[in-house]
Amino acid sequence: FHQACSPFIQTARCYARPVRRKRKDIPSHLDDLPPTMLKKDYANLPVINSVDDVVKRLLSLEMASQKEKVKVKTQQLVEKVRRSPSDNGSFEVQVAMLTAKIRTYEEHLQRHPKDKSNRRCMLMDMDRRKKLLAYLRRVRYDTFENTCKQLDIQYSLPPPYTRRITKRWVVKKAFCVKVFQEARKLKAPERLKRRREWQARARAAKE
Repeated sequence: FHQACSPFIQTARCYARPVRRKRKDIPSHLDDLPPTMLKKDYANLPVINSVDDVVKRLLSLEMASQKEKVKVKTQQLVEKVRRSPSDNGSFEVQVAMLTAKIRTYEEHLQRHPKDKSNRRCMLMDMDRRKKLLAYLRRVRYDTFENTCKQLDIQYSLPPPYTRRITKRWVVKKAFCVKVFQEARKLKAPERLKRRREWQARARAAKE
């Protein structure tokens, strides 16, 4: 026995139905990877050339997970900045690996902005990468410039440290300066005595 629903009940049911939000097409840093590229673990195997096309498709990035695609992307970024084929731990390689992780976190947080755990991990990796870049900028500026250019990183200098001057801070600084001057006055005779002894030893050595 089927009874037709009244217009009021039908309207109420439509009103209670949850609204489906359309997902925005978020650009990914993995979009430039060709789907026919093999996974990282199978790229250099000599047996790959003799397998069937179906097997190649199963081992390609078309059937790969997000984690396997990130591995391939990390390898590509590392190849851009590494010093030699055996270089796996230099500062440039560490910056490249952190860059791939940071971009993966950013893409994830655009879809899930309330994921605080991943946001915390991303901020920690960004802080670590900033320290590595600051060291490269201070020690090897040409390598720093090449790393930022190859990995498309925009490095911004940290803001200069500024302290708000208060009356308490001025009084404390004046007191510290006064204590330092009094300590120097007390140690002046001892310093003068050591200096005269050193001069006497130097004259005796010349004679």
